[in-house]
Amino acid sequence: MPLDPRLSSKLDALEAQSAELSQALAEPDVTSDMDRFRTLSRSYSDVEPILGKFHEYHKVEAELQGARELHSSEEDAEMRAMAAEEIKQLEEQLETIEADLTVMLLPSDPADAKNVVLEIRAGTGGDEASLFAAELFRMYTRFAEGQRWKIKTTALSESNVGGVKEVIAIIEGEKVFSRLKFESGVHRVQRVPETETQGRVHTSAVTVAVLPEADDVEVEIEDNELRVDTFCSSGPGGQSVNTTQSAVRITHIPSNLVVQCQDEKSWHKNKAQAMKVLRSRLYDKLRREQHDEIAKNRKGMVGSGDRSEKIRTYNFPQNRVTDHRLGMTVHNLPSILNGEITELIDAMVIHDQTERLKEEMQV
Repeated sequence: MPLDPRLSSKLDALEAQSAELSQALAEPDVTSDMDRFRTLSRSYSDVEPILGKFHEYHKVEAELQGARELHSSEEDAEMRAMAAEEIKQLEEQLETIEADLTVMLLPSDPADAKNVVLEIRAGTGGDEASLFAAELFRMYTRFAEGQRWKIKTTALSESNVGGVKEVIAIIEGEKVFSRLKFESGVHRVQRVPETETQGRVHTSAVTVAVLPEADDVEVEIEDNELRVDTFCSSGPGGQSVNTTQSAVRITHIPSNLVVQCQDEKSWHKNKAQAMKVLRSRLYDKLRREQHDEIAKNRKGMVGSGDRSEKIRTYNFPQNRVTDHRLGMTVHNLPSILNGEITELIDAMVIHDQTERLKEEMQV
């Protein structure tokens, strides 16, 4: 069974690209330019798993050819039956490998390999929303720790009941955005608050935004576009954290975006962290504009990606979590809030791949 001609053409081009990258990496002076060396190494490591799967396809294809020849030439009935069974298994194996290659060759999101800026804000529901915002932040923190990612809080506004009004954190690691990008949206919680005397279930909401961290070269910001204000850092309830003017508030005048950071004791470090968040918000804005343009012509979409879109409900009385984009429900809410969200994330990734495959097949 020959490989789909479209796949075969792409894979042949990747073989040629891999050879060029390998030759470039073998040049004696390649390490003299570390940026170029890192770019070449990253490109090579991206291509190699696909080619490894391609070579596996050829190996199984050769085994299938041998099994077919044996089946057609063998006179012993038992040997022919064994060859027929092997042919069936190898054909199924080739179908699986081809499906894997199809997914691996889907156009990748350029932002997938990036770190992220995670923003969580309490929405409707008052104190109950702030408490749930704190629980969601803990959930993502636990998940990040399980992935061996680094997570650093850059801004935190706590509520009087021990919840979180707003928290912004930077998560660094391998392909963080590719795993967390579908978490953006409204997360709804349904439960009986501790202050509820009649046992009624209340519904509250928290907004989550996952932004790919932007590099300096991707988002250029002129100094005259910024207004930088300094102020004293303070903790919950007005408690002084730092009596020096180290906290930073940056306003991007063209977009009117405002970012502030007070987590560090150094003004320079706070400014650097605030600029990271600002660049990421501007980069995300640009990505969304491009996404909206593409979406006009797309039939299959994994949600709108809108911050106001309800994506998930956490129902405490029923011990369930429902992802509304997939119609998927799981009954292990405590584990989910403890950071065990791999099942939910994997389901969204597979759904996205399925939708994009449908589009590729229509081209």
